[in-house]
Amino acid sequence: MHIKTISAKDRRFKLEAAAGSDAVHSNPLYSFAVTHLTLDAGVTGTGIVLTMGRGNELVCSAIDLLGAQLEGNDIEELMSDFGRTFRRLADDTQLRWLGPHKGVVHLALASITNACFDAWAKTRRVPLWKLLLSLSAVEIVALLDLSYLEEVLDASSATKLLTAHLSSRSEREGVLSAGYPGYDTSIGWYQYSSAQIEERVRSSVDAGFDAFKLKVGGSLDRDLSRARGLRKVAGDKATIMFDANQQWNYPQALIACTELAMLGPLWIEEPTHPDDLFAHKSLAKAVAPVALALGEHVPNRVMFKNFLQAECIKFLQPDCTRLGGVSEFLTVSLLARKFGVPVVPHVGDMGQIHQHLVLFNHVALGHPETFLEYIPHLSTQFANPAVVKGGRYQTPQEAGSSSDPI
Repeated sequence: MHIKTISAKDRRFKLEAAAGSDAVHSNPLYSFAVTHLTLDAGVTGTGIVLTMGRGNELVCSAIDLLGAQLEGNDIEELMSDFGRTFRRLADDTQLRWLGPHKGVVHLALASITNACFDAWAKTRRVPLWKLLLSLSAVEIVALLDLSYLEEVLDASSATKLLTAHLSSRSEREGVLSAGYPGYDTSIGWYQYSSAQIEERVRSSVDAGFDAFKLKVGGSLDRDLSRARGLRKVAGDKATIMFDANQQWNYPQALIACTELAMLGPLWIEEPTHPDDLFAHKSLAKAVAPVALALGEHVPNRVMFKNFLQAECIKFLQPDCTRLGGVSEFLTVSLLARKFGVPVVPHVGDMGQIHQHLVLFNHVALGHPETFLEYIPHLSTQFANPAVVKGGRYQTPQEAGSSSDPI
């Protein structure tokens, strides 16, 4: 089955008032730069990446520029050595200058990559998680670009890491029937009032959730008041997290993290600028044992390698709609496993693709069964929306990566 056409579509969705807001993104317009990859047999692969509205058209234009290079390729041959293709596209001799490996061009590569994986799973007539779990260690490594990681993760060590967890898979396969636990971000958007948060937490508890995330990053008094309200309503046994979305500078982060730590969060997320490795390292040491989490705005595997080497992040949050798609997500997951850090993805895809990837991470790599972020706002826009019951993502059964729009 050969790739016949690759095209991009600009999709934008208006959210209900205050939904999706954080301390930095006050008026989000959730948008997908969508790749449609059509095979000559009639199968269509769909890839998505998230933007906040304006600029989505730039990613779509970049998809057209990069995607044309794949037309005519047989999908099985392409995916048998996708790591090589990924590197070739990421290092396009002209477009690379616009990154490298970040920004508009890398988002376009992510959308294209995700479409390739979706089409591949559809041609095999299986959901993406099942396809990934059916592959050998050598076949998985062939999907990855491990360049610039060689001193910590090369093809040989990646293969050994995958092989080492093969014999114990059966101990972890119960998640496929039980479902993967979720945590609810949609209760705590920045512009929600305290009354709205209380109401949404109670509804979320009734729906089976026991973990919740609150957006912070405004005045410290307001943050603390809302955080205390969340803890009171959720209860002492609930897991809570705080997310500043990069709003604080280092001095602000030091004070805020110290104060918010009194409420017993599992982590404090994106406490300062996502490129500031040394600030995170200093902050992690200063506020220990409070855990820091990061990944939503980390664009590539090299930056993740640096944060892992610095030993300052206790929860890694890669996103296949920020990294270069499923391929680079798997690379980062292997890196995280090598360093013993759990992966709890950010869900720029609203959990549609990541519900497949966390199953692979747990079963194939032995990553702990933590939880997956839950943001339901665009569920009506997907042909096969993620199903969450009792606070757990139900294992998808449809072929592909659950990315097809309605």
